[in-house]
Order: sequence, then C-alpha cells, then structure tokens
Amino acid sequence: MFRTMGERTKVRSQRRAAKRRFPSMVVGDVGTGNLRAQPMRPLETNRLPNANSRASGRITQLRFDVLMVLTVITLLVFGLIMVYSASYDYSLLWYDDPMEMFQRQLLWLALGLVALITLANIDYHQWRDWAVPLIVVTGLALLYVLVQGNLLNGAKRTIFGGSVQPSELTKVAVVIYLSVWLYSKRDQLGQVTYGLVPLAIILGFLGGLIFLEPDLSATLSILMLGGLMFFLAGGDLRQIAVILLVAMVVGFLMVNFTPTGKARLDDYLRGFNDPTQSSSHVFRSYGAFAKGGWFGVGIGKAEAKVTGLPVPPTDSIFAVIGEETGIVGVVFLVLLYSGLLWRGLTIARRAPDQMGALLAGGLTFWIVIEALINMASMISLIPFTGNALPFISAGGSSLVMSMASIGIILNVSRLSEKKKEDHGKYFNAVIDLRRRDRGRGISGDGGAPGVAQPRTRARQ
Repeated sequence: MFRTMGERTKVRSQRRAAKRRFPSMVVGDVGTGNLRAQPMRPLETNRLPNANSRASGRITQLRFDVLMVLTVITLLVFGLIMVYSASYDYSLLWYDDPMEMFQRQLLWLALGLVALITLANIDYHQWRDWAVPLIVVTGLALLYVLVQGNLLNGAKRTIFGGSVQPSELTKVAVVIYLSVWLYSKRDQLGQVTYGLVPLAIILGFLGGLIFLEPDLSATLSILMLGGLMFFLAGGDLRQIAVILLVAMVVGFLMVNFTPTGKARLDDYLRGFNDPTQSSSHVFRSYGAFAKGGWFGVGIGKAEAKVTGLPVPPTDSIFAVIGEETGIVGVVFLVLLYSGLLWRGLTIARRAPDQMGALLAGGLTFWIVIEALINMASMISLIPFTGNALPFISAGGSSLVMSMASIGIILNVSRLSEKKKEDHGKYFNAVIDLRRRDRGRGISGDGGAPGVAQPRTRARQ
C-alpha cells in the first residue's frame, strides 16, 4: 500500500519510457505499476484554456461592433459637455433657467438610448413590413406641420411647442423606405418605370412638403439622400445622371428664386470674395475659431456665445467647440466622425444581404453628411444651411433620430456576426453596394441572396 522511494522512482521511470515509446498515448494504473497504453482523449490534451482563448470567446459573444459603440459614446459625452457650456447663458436669457436646455438634452438622450437599444434588437428585415406605414406617417406629419406647425422666424418646421421637427424623421424614413424598395426592385432598376419615375415621385412629394415649410437645407438633404441610395443600390448610371441634372436645376431654382436661398447665396459670395463682408453669423464664427487657436480658451470660457453668435447650443455649436477646444478639439471631432464613417461602411460591407448594406450605408452617410454640412457652413466653405451637428447640437429630433439610426446599424452588425457563428467560422461577406445581387444566392442553404457562402471541407 505504501511504497518506498525506490519503488516510486521505478514507476515514474516506466511512465517516462512509455511516453517516449508512445508519444500519442497516455498510460494508466500508475498506482499499481501496471502501465497500459490508452488512446489520448482530445479534450484532455488542453483542459485549461489560456487567457487568449477566454478573451477571444468573450469578444465573439459581443455580437456588435464595439468600435462603433465606443465612437458614438464618445460623441455623446463630448456633445453633452459642449451643450452644457454653450447653453448656459443662452438658457438663462430665454428660459430664466441656465440648466433648461441641458436638462432637455438629457431627457432626449434617455429617449434616444431607448430607441437605440430597441432597434438594435429588432431584426432589420422587419422594416419590409413597416416601411410603407413609416413613410405614410412621415407624410402626414409633414402635412400637419404646414397646417398646425409652430411659426418661428417666418417658417413652420416644428410641432408640439417646437420640440419635434418632422423633417429629421423624414431623412431617416427616406433611407429606410428606399432601402426596402430598392432591394425589392433590384432586378428592375434599369427600367425607368421601376427606377427613376417612382424615385422621383417619392422624393418630389416629401421634398415638396419640406420645401413649403420652408426648409431648404432639409429639402436638399432629402434629394441628396435619394440619389445616393439609388447609386448604392446599383441604379443605372444614365438614370443617375438624370437625377443629378434634376437636382442641380432644383437647387438652382431654390437658391435663386426663394428669399432665404438668395440671401444665403449672396452672403456666401460676399464672404468668399472678402471674409470681412461675410454674414454676421459666419463673421462671428470666424472670430471664435481665431480666438481658439490651437488649444482653445477652455471649456465654458468662450466669448462668442455671449457676444452675438446666433443660437450657440444648436446650429452654431461647432464655432463654440472651435473657440473652447481649439484646432485640437476640432480635429478630434472630425476624427470621431471619420471613425463612425469607417465603422458604418465596414458594417455595410459585411451585411448579410444588400438590404442590410443599404440600411447601414445609407444611415451612416446621412449622419456624416449632416456633420460635414454643419461644419463646412460654419467656416463658409458652403452657404449657411442650419443643419444640426449630429450627437452634438442641442435638439431632440436630431439626437433621437441619430441614435435610432445607430440602433439599426448595430442590428445589421449583430445579424452579420450571428450569421458568421451559424456557419461555424468568421468570414467577411463582402457586399458591393453597387452590385445588383442577381442570382447569386445558394438555394437550399438558408443564405441570403447575393452573399458569398463559406466553403466547407468534406470530411476525411
């Protein structure tokens, strides 16, 4: 029962000899000294997973684009800081409460988080059933604005006391509806009656209602999004050329034959020839950026927001950012939007089908284009538009719609990750947004049309 040191040494020597003789076997009954070779069970070769395998497992279980989430969180936190700084004096002046606009922004942020989380967990294919009701509700909301909207500065753009702006919903609804419609008609887009004509009717109706508010920048955004979605879906290049021509003509008419458009164009041309002749809005923005320098004057210390810069918490918040954080802060913000564009297009490229690719790509482009227009107009690279800076500007409609869009994009990412797991390996399903996806599906395997299915090796 108890062995001497010599006996134990002998047993260990026999075991080592057996291992050298049978490297792919293990031996048992060491206690009795009767060693016999037994097949090694595969799971026993590495019972304790190392740290790398555990970390890999956790990453696989996340099922969403972590970099996209981190980018959006950073934008939201940065936005809250800047809204607090830019709205303090403005809220005190207009609402007799310095925290009024910031508290509203927190409430809208909470609603946006609910929208983001909800839509991130709803299969984006459900929008095939919801797209038509959504566009109908959007049209009715735009009609209601014209009849019962709140009049502000000669325009009716908001409802419910100025807290809801249906044109922001329209931009998202257009992307969703066109993603569903273009995907369902992907084999017929080359025909004018299935491509250009229905697109013109949809965009003309919604854009016309927004134009009547009037909101020129939102109208141009709708037309731009429609043309972009048609291009991404693989529309005929000749029809796209017609769309561009029509958009240019409409833009020319809007700018030159409407009081608001003509005034903004004249201000832009004067400022382009001589910056000192720019509009008061842009001129004060210049002053804010000049004073900010490389590193800014510090959060909360900007002077432009209290010396005449129009609506610093909303349209002009980019100028406040330039003064308080300097060129460094501006570059940081631009990099955040660049990162959002990168991750959004990556998600679109890996989408399970072309509908997911259109949704992710279209919504990503909308957010980034809105940001680009706002920043470019504040430094007079383009005529002033009045677009909100997504995730940054104070305002409920823009914030909630931007976060809802991120929720849909993350759902595309989640379903893409799930499809990779279902196939038992990690693969990149490259979706060419300009590809027609005609007849590329594999029947019987449950794969979505147009997605390259991973090859599996036959068992030996």
